[in-house]
Amino acid sequence: MRIVFAGTPDFAARSLAALIEAAATAGWSIPLVLTQPDRPAGRGMRLAPSAVKQLAQAHGLAVDTPTSLRKGSDALLAQQRLAQAQPDVLVVAAYGLILPQAVLDIPRGLRDDWSPRLTAINVHASLLPLARCGAGRASNRGR
Repeated sequence: MRIVFAGTPDFAARSLAALIEAAATAGWSIPLVLTQPDRPAGRGMRLAPSAVKQLAQAHGLAVDTPTSLRKGSDALLAQQRLAQAQPDVLVVAAYGLILPQAVLDIPRGLRDDWSPRLTAINVHASLLPLARCGAGRASNRGR
């Protein structure tokens, strides 16, 4: 399975670390990591890479840092690079950019006999999205 990961802060880096560890034992590959561009940080306001970029580079993974995925030449280039990675699935954790439908349509997807094609997985640090859709109500009964 080919997985493209998109994330930026430390929370996302922990998710990427778990994915790297799982990929090593499961035989998966991570052909591309998307993260936000380097930002000024610290007292000197020097450009600093995101936690995800640092981890990805430490593991020899390809990294792309587009400023947008929605419009402009940077977005088009990022979408082309994503398509070239030929992902089966996109795993997203605190990425910070809106993923347009064109990006969500790139992964081939995971499919089994009982569900539709799964192309993207969003890892979220909060239970709020679950509560918003109402899905958490039924699954939390009796706890």
